[in-house]
Amino acid sequence: MARTRRQAAVAASGTWTDPDDGVRVPAGEVHAWLPGTNQTLCGLALSKTRLLRFPHIPWPEVQPESGGSADQVRRVCPRCAAAMGRRGGGKPWTRTDPRP
Repeated sequence: MARTRRQAAVAASGTWTDPDDGVRVPAGEVHAWLPGTNQTLCGLALSKTRLLRFPHIPWPEVQPESGGSADQVRRVCPRCAAAMGRRGGGKPWTRTDPRP
């Protein structure tokens, strides 16, 4: 069964435990990861880069604007964010003066 990008979880360079509920959450740099694979969406091998897996944390939870599990996230991988459909600038691209 092929997994889709909507089911992406998180892989991160660090971890910390939330003192409020005792759940392990990602910290440091985060990447999108499809459970069952050994690489992130940007192509990093989890085993070689020593990224920690967080299958219980969905990708939208670590986005800075969500606030969910993003408390200790320092950097969101721009390549993974682009693969998940989020542009870096935050504004959608529009053509203001089209050619004839």
